[in-house]
This record gives sequence, structure tokens and C-alpha cells, in this order.
Amino acid sequence: MGFGTRRRRQRRDKVTLSDVAQAAGVSAITVSRALRDPDKVSPTLRDLILKTVEEMGYVPDLAARALASKNSGIIGVMSPSLTNYSFIAVMRGIEDRVRATDLRIQYANPDYDKQDEVHQLRLFLTQNPAGIIYAGLSENDELNSMLRAAPCPVVEIMDVSGDPLEMAIGIDHRAAAEVATRHLVHNGYRRIALLGGRWDVRSRRRLDGYRAVLEEAGIYDAGLILSVDGHTSVALGAHLLERLMNEHADVDAALCHNDDVALGVLFECQRRGIAVPDAFGLCGFNDLDYAGVACPSITSVRIPRYEIGYRAVDMLLRATGEGAPPPSLVDLGFNLIERQSTSRRLLAV
Repeated sequence: MGFGTRRRRQRRDKVTLSDVAQAAGVSAITVSRALRDPDKVSPTLRDLILKTVEEMGYVPDLAARALASKNSGIIGVMSPSLTNYSFIAVMRGIEDRVRATDLRIQYANPDYDKQDEVHQLRLFLTQNPAGIIYAGLSENDELNSMLRAAPCPVVEIMDVSGDPLEMAIGIDHRAAAEVATRHLVHNGYRRIALLGGRWDVRSRRRLDGYRAVLEEAGIYDAGLILSVDGHTSVALGAHLLERLMNEHADVDAALCHNDDVALGVLFECQRRGIAVPDAFGLCGFNDLDYAGVACPSITSVRIPRYEIGYRAVDMLLRATGEGAPPPSLVDLGFNLIERQSTSRRLLAV
């Protein structure tokens, strides 16, 4: 008898769902429910089952699950911004909601490449996923056709300005930009720039809101819109303000695509000796942690990123029959967090 054979025979038999149920004194269905949807089980019983699972070392058999439920237990998450710090809270929400189930997450980062988007989605679909979460609104016709035909629930996250393919959860980015721009105008700023990176659907919605408010006030200037076709960063914010100042020295405020860009603008203002907020107003997006502790602190649009991720998974679970049917569209709203970077009130509107 060879070593490999001895090793296989010495392994302990795999613990099954039925083994856990018998040890806990409950049915296998109750164990499954406690793992997949813990809110449906009493806290005392749930704690007992989870303790038994841990003590026995039970690992869900995803292959068996796929045969029984016609899906692999995988939720595919596609986002071109996985490397962006702002998406971390979304990921944390997704994973916190999944943690109490026997589902698992796979991520794909196509980085705005339409061919890679289709390739990554095709790979997901070959695994018979339990659901797909797509960040943004796709402008890829081939991808949209595949998402519509997907044999599993699909949730688009972050933006709710369009008609969802199936379900969507996020905020209205045009409305958020309108509120932020109106805040800058109200606080006396007149030469207000829009600074950022790639013009995806969300940034174009923000451009629409920014432009509408400034046109209404009679102070819109397309020359104050500056962006690059690439990822945003702190360094990009500093670079964009430097370019802007070289062409429009009278600019007195900026609405930025995100807080990374806003922080870079703040650093460049400080390097140039431009006083924020008296000489220059500044507003970001996402309200990341450092916006509140920068000096001066940065006004920003707070987006419920964690809740978007958490509730997106919840919508997928409900769409598979676990709980009440989910709505097709959920607008979670936003908040403008006013801070020192826009506190000037010098001019009449």
C-alpha cells in the first residue's frame, strides 16, 4: 500500500449537514436556514447551530448545492473600481451580508475594458452563479444582453438614474451634484470648476447636475471642466488644479469627482498659498475618512457605500425566494456634509 493510499484512508470522513443537524438536535433544513438566512432563526438556536458547525468543522458542499439548487453558491461582483479606496466600504457591506450564509464572493475588475467585461461575465456565468452584482450602469450592449439573459438575479449598484436591467440600488448622482454645486454658489463662489477622471455614467450624471445649476445662475463656463481619461488620485487633483490655474487664474472653487481629487486640489492650493475656503472653495464626493480630518476639513457628498453593498446582496437573496420580493429600484439618497473647505459666505447670490 503506497503512501498516497494510506493518507487518503487516514483522513476523517467529511462532516455533512445531517451530521450537524443530528448533533444540534434540529432538522437539516433548520441548519441550512441558519447558515443562509440567520434572521429567520431565533438567536439562541442560531448560536447553538453556529457553535456546532465550528466545533465539528463543517464546510458546505458547494458542488452538492449546485446540483440541488441549480447554482454554485457564488456571487459574482464586477466593478471597474475595485482598486479605488471608495469601493472598499461597498465590498465590506457585500461580505458582511454574505458572511452569515453559505455563499461566497468572486470579484472581477475589468477596468473599463468592454471586451474584458464580456469575458469576465462569461466566466462567471459558466459557474452557474447565485447572482451577479454589477457596479455602475453598463454602456456595453453585448454585456447588457448577457446580463438580461443571465439565469440568476442581477443587481446594478451605485447609480439609479437609468432603467435597471433587473434590480438597481444606489443614489441619483445628478441630484447629488446639483446639491453640491448649489451649495458652492450659495456660499459665494462664482468661478466653479469640475475636476475628475474618466467620464463614466456616474461622472456624466454629475456633470449634468453641475451644469444645470450653473446655467440657472448664469455662470456656467465649459472651460472650467477639466478631466483625464484614467484613474483618479490625489496626484491627479494637484495636477488638474495646476493646469486649471495656468489657464483660468480667476477660478475660485472646484467640485471634484471624488475625495482623492479634492485632497490633491487642497494640497496644490496650500503649495500655491491659496487660502481655502476664503479664496477657494472645495467639495469632494464619497466622504472618505480623511475628508473630515484634513486641514481644513473637506466638504463632501456622503454616499451610503456600505449599505449599498449590504443591501445589494440582500436583494439577490430575496430574488431567489428568501423573504419578500425585492423592489426593482432602491434610491438610498445622499447627504452633503458641509465642512471648513466651503465655509466662506462673502458674496450675495
